[in-house]
Amino acid sequence: MEKNVLMTISYDGSGFSGWQKQPDQITVQGYLETVLSSVFHTPIVLNGTSRTDAGVHALGQRASFQADIKIPVERIPLVVNNVLAGREKGSYAIAPIRIVCAEEMPPAFHARFDAKGKKYIYRINNTGVIDLFRRHYVYHVDRPLDVSAMKHAAAYLKGTHDFKSFESAGGTLRKTTVRTIFDAEVLAQKQPLGESAGNLLDTAVEGHADEQGFAGGVEIHISGDGFLYNMVRIITGTLVDIGLGKKAAGDMKHILACRDRSAAGHTAPPYGLYLAEVYYREQSK
Repeated sequence: MEKNVLMTISYDGSGFSGWQKQPDQITVQGYLETVLSSVFHTPIVLNGTSRTDAGVHALGQRASFQADIKIPVERIPLVVNNVLAGREKGSYAIAPIRIVCAEEMPPAFHARFDAKGKKYIYRINNTGVIDLFRRHYVYHVDRPLDVSAMKHAAAYLKGTHDFKSFESAGGTLRKTTVRTIFDAEVLAQKQPLGESAGNLLDTAVEGHADEQGFAGGVEIHISGDGFLYNMVRIITGTLVDIGLGKKAAGDMKHILACRDRSAAGHTAPPYGLYLAEVYYREQSK
């Protein structure tokens, strides 16, 4: 009997050409479909919630598929993760993709079309020293960021607005560029020079880097009912420009109002961006 399975997936996007399957490119969707098809001995087509770009990571991507599978749905992570690890070289190798959990859903459920919103996290390494081993996972900004100004600017993003100023050309044509942002936070944590900040930050501090020129990690957490092409990366680049003093915090209101991409800041690189969560219930606005 055919089952409709929803999976939560995490992946290191640094070695993939994004989520969406493409000819002659190694993508997360293509790689995972190959593995799942082999495991279940039937062609598997994934319906992913977010088409993350090349270099973008995921903590909680969601994807569904329908197939007549014989193993219990709750055992899918164990079985598939073992196969993923087995495709890597070396006995201690860890696969760049991991199935976090799997659950059976009603027949009509669709991972993308039934989603009510998403949360993204963008990580910045705001230190005076480049961390070679984190270059694929954070945006390195070597000048002190004014986190208070960034927090002030982020507050303007909350609510329902036209986010045309934060859309890159080249994406899928949208009927509207109006979106609702549930929450937008800027979090920072001071840490000793050179210390890694791999975990999610849980300590918010006001102000900016200290006199040695580093403040450790800065994270931007943003959730909403939908996002335009490169919207989170452009918002991040704009907040970084504000943090560096290139723009004022109050400029964010004008940037939203003018609906012009040239008014916003630069597009932050993909490797600091993480799809953190996909919502299937309405979030408070």
